[in-house]
Amino acid sequence: MKIIIDDKIPYIRGAFEKVAEVLYLPGSKTTANVVHDADAVITRTRTICNEKLLAGSAVKFIATATIGYDHIDTDYCNRAGIKWTNAPGCNSKSVEQYIASVLMVLAGEKRLNLNELTIGVVGVGNVGSKVAGICELLGMRVLLNDPPRERVEGSADFVSLERIKNEADIITLHVPLNIKGEDATYHLADDAFFNSLKKKPVLINSCRGEVVRTESVKLALIKGEITDFVCDCWENEPDIDLELLEMTCLATPHIAGYSKDGKATGTLMSVQAISSFFNLGLENWHPQGIEMPAQPVIQIDGSGLTEQQIIAKTILHTYDIRNDDTLFRNKPADFEKQRGDYPTRREFPAYTIEAKSVDQKTIEKLIKMGFRIKR
Repeated sequence: MKIIIDDKIPYIRGAFEKVAEVLYLPGSKTTANVVHDADAVITRTRTICNEKLLAGSAVKFIATATIGYDHIDTDYCNRAGIKWTNAPGCNSKSVEQYIASVLMVLAGEKRLNLNELTIGVVGVGNVGSKVAGICELLGMRVLLNDPPRERVEGSADFVSLERIKNEADIITLHVPLNIKGEDATYHLADDAFFNSLKKKPVLINSCRGEVVRTESVKLALIKGEITDFVCDCWENEPDIDLELLEMTCLATPHIAGYSKDGKATGTLMSVQAISSFFNLGLENWHPQGIEMPAQPVIQIDGSGLTEQQIIAKTILHTYDIRNDDTLFRNKPADFEKQRGDYPTRREFPAYTIEAKSVDQKTIEKLIKMGFRIKR
């Protein structure tokens, strides 16, 4: 059999070579001619898997090593008998880390006490649930909005989007991109959305660019309907609106989910899915060579620091979004290069904390976040 694999997918080389012919290619080079005689494709979001790519091919299975799958024309695949799978939740901890870094930077630069703020989490799937959890650990009041889950689970744990627009100091978006239907999210944040906000919140978009209408968010910033905009996902990537970039508080090139851990998990899920479908016997395969952080030990002296300051030092040691923000602003034209060559970070469990003068309550919160504590 023959498998086409996006050459930016990490830790996958060597997984299939003993059982298949393998061709590694950039996503942009994965064309109809290339996949014509392939049995399977393992891809990322930059390869559009639709009829134009797949018609008349031998492809029987597509695995995307990403949470999102709006780059796969699932209707066409279902009609053509092509099975597909994504990697739900693979990078949820990485996005949690990204949002935590955003919150720590905002709190430090704007002198905010997070335990006095309300955050609205819109979309409470694998990612949104993780984000909500760490926000609760940070002492924030958390409002959850997820209409599909609410219809199934009841309204006890969820609130309306209107309530979030009325009460939230920060709104963070974690919805899939749905173009139409009852749960459409395309341009969810449009003129009407911004006009109805009551508290001039900070808006964070780390899900899909098209969830926020570019012209609407620019106008909202000009009119003061929101205090700040933090953007990782942009309309028309990689050809983003440079005026919006200048207006953002923090900006990154769609890398919120780019931890080594999340990428390794996405790779693992894709390999196992292909193996199971074609009965290749690789169900016990695991990624090798996941690099350790440059500084895996975090030394914290809590003397004279608040709990929020201690947690901020810890989180920003693992990932400081300001570094990515600076690099991106300096060379926004390198969007794809920065994304493709991103020196992916490690998540909290890869770090060990050596704590001095830190109370047990704070230690327990850090443990719940996933950090290891040296006893």
